[in-house]
Amino acid sequence: MNFCRYVVPNRRLCAAVLLTALALVLCLQPGEALASDTVKLIKPPVSGDGQVGSTGALLPKPFRVRAETADGRPVPGLTVRFSVAAAPSGATGAGLQSVPRYDTSGAGLEFVSARTDGDGWAEVRLRLGSKGGDYLVSAAAPESRAVVVFTASARASNWLFTLFVGLAGGLGIFLFGLRIMSDGMKKTAAGRIRSILSKLTYNRFVAVAAGAFVTVLMQSSSATTVMLVSFVRAGLMSFAQSIGIILGADIGTTITAQLIAFRLTDYALLVIGVGIALSLLAKRDGPKNVGEAILGFGLLFFGMDIMSMSMAPLQTHAGFIDLLVALENPLLAILTGAAFTALIQSSGAFAGILIVLGSQGLITLEAAIPLLFGANIGTCVTAGLACIGTNRDAQRVALAHVLIKVAGVLLFVWWIPQFADLVRRLSPGDSPAFAGDLLPRQIANAHTIFNVALTAALLPFTNVAARLITRLLPDSQHEEPPPYQTWYLDDALLGTPALALNLAKAEVIHMGGIVAAMVEKVIQPFTLRDRGVIEELKRDEEAVNFLEDAIQRYLRAISRESVGRDRVTEVFQMMYTVTELEQIGDIIAKSLVPRARGWLDGDLRFSPEGELELKDYHLRTVKQLSRAISVFQNVNLEAASRMKKKHRKYRKMEEQYLRSHFDRILREVPQALKSSEYHQDLMEQFRRITSHSTRIARIFLHGEEELVKKGDKEQSPPRL
Repeated sequence: MNFCRYVVPNRRLCAAVLLTALALVLCLQPGEALASDTVKLIKPPVSGDGQVGSTGALLPKPFRVRAETADGRPVPGLTVRFSVAAAPSGATGAGLQSVPRYDTSGAGLEFVSARTDGDGWAEVRLRLGSKGGDYLVSAAAPESRAVVVFTASARASNWLFTLFVGLAGGLGIFLFGLRIMSDGMKKTAAGRIRSILSKLTYNRFVAVAAGAFVTVLMQSSSATTVMLVSFVRAGLMSFAQSIGIILGADIGTTITAQLIAFRLTDYALLVIGVGIALSLLAKRDGPKNVGEAILGFGLLFFGMDIMSMSMAPLQTHAGFIDLLVALENPLLAILTGAAFTALIQSSGAFAGILIVLGSQGLITLEAAIPLLFGANIGTCVTAGLACIGTNRDAQRVALAHVLIKVAGVLLFVWWIPQFADLVRRLSPGDSPAFAGDLLPRQIANAHTIFNVALTAALLPFTNVAARLITRLLPDSQHEEPPPYQTWYLDDALLGTPALALNLAKAEVIHMGGIVAAMVEKVIQPFTLRDRGVIEELKRDEEAVNFLEDAIQRYLRAISRESVGRDRVTEVFQMMYTVTELEQIGDIIAKSLVPRARGWLDGDLRFSPEGELELKDYHLRTVKQLSRAISVFQNVNLEAASRMKKKHRKYRKMEEQYLRSHFDRILREVPQALKSSEYHQDLMEQFRRITSHSTRIARIFLHGEEELVKKGDKEQSPPRL
């Protein structure tokens, strides 16, 4: 591909020179050649060479030559023949046009003869042909053997539209490839991400490493910061912990730029083929996910190649060159980089665009550095949007990201030339791996060095930064949560199912805590005659119903994402657990609460022995539910097996307690006779709660198929 781009034009140039020289030799007369030692043609620095225009257009500047003697004196009146030496294949309409002030002759199409003026100058203008490409014009004089060659390039009249389409399409493929690669890597390493986040540490160095690693897997520091906003809002990590992870995320995002700087565009289609083959042919999810990541990697470079080819006309566009010169103003460049990065929401993608510009020679390192500074600020926009409407800690995460980036830019912006020199010294220039890609590598290295240096400078002061930001955003005095609200669920993380499942699991545990509190309190109206508990239980039951709906909706949304088989099983287990917890809440609200009202209104009492038995069985019911929540939280299969044994033991214990109650009835204990209906109903409802708790543990032991096959049908003991 590169061979065709660069070698073929050189062949045309060589051929044109040879043809022009041959034509000159043929047109020389024997006597005229003798003057070649005294006359020469000179192409001045400002000669009109290298112009670019649209097809069919007359170039604005003439091609100029000067005839001089050997001692530098001008030669007036010398005939100079200008010829169109080469044009793109199939081009028509290319021709030369004389400049009126010169004494000219010729057909005005393929060649023009012009006489030099009193200062030895001769000029001619070129009208480009109908085809885009390179045009060559030669200038020769019979009195001189010297041949001067001018070059010009034509681009299609709709080149701006073609440029826009190429840039838009290339950028779209680039961003799509970045997304596909990110999705594949997240699916491949989802377990690792969850493991890292489940072992949060207050060690700031480990936090930096964790942030960098997670960002490399997710291929987006913005995504990592949005995740931090969600986790801090949910209380899964503290705000102070998040600062170290933010610094690490900023380092991790530079890895994308380092990969892009290798410029593997020649192998893009091969990489795409390998990725598609793995995605389509692999039977297991693991290789499929790897294939998806490879496919995205190939699309990323393919999009870069399209952008690179589309930007080629800009190399000679005066307006674009003036724009790049203006961007060497640091303030303007920072604002431009921040705005563009905020628009595409990826500093890695913007760094990739800068690398493409660098590979085309369209930008200098000194201009790229402030644009990179702006990109580092612009990447904070996503986290800022994610924190809207959240609590103070989540807002502090977004503010910390912005302040860290702004502080870094303020530290570096004053010595951009020195920073550029440092980057050049630290960037390898002699290795074959970097041949021809020195500026792209330097741009990628500037991105990395900036973020590593910023981390090294700010890491010792993370606690100070946390206190400062807390002062800037103090806790709101009126920040009271609504009566029914999820604590952990965040729709922003649905695109990352592994992390969304973490939040869903935390919300299920939150729901389990409310249900456990309901089970623990429900005995109080019967033993302590506490009527106020009934209203608390009603509010708790409404909260449980709200959470059940919210969690089920969230889990259904996760299941619609591309998740592996293991994740599907985990979603089912959570849905099943939520259903069991909601049914326990219904037992309390629909069965035990009405019984509690009747009990209090009837002014009844249990016998001392009966009350002890109810308290004992209630305590075991509370413990069994607590064990079920622990099994769910830790996926402890050994504890789940013990729960099954406990359940069988409790079933026998229930029968024993009912026999004891039956004995008291036979002995005609007055309290037992009056409270018999309530006593039996409480024992039955506690048994049902124990059964639902055990079913939560059983789902982890036997899975969906075993539960469906067995049905887990519990027969109620006969009523007395």
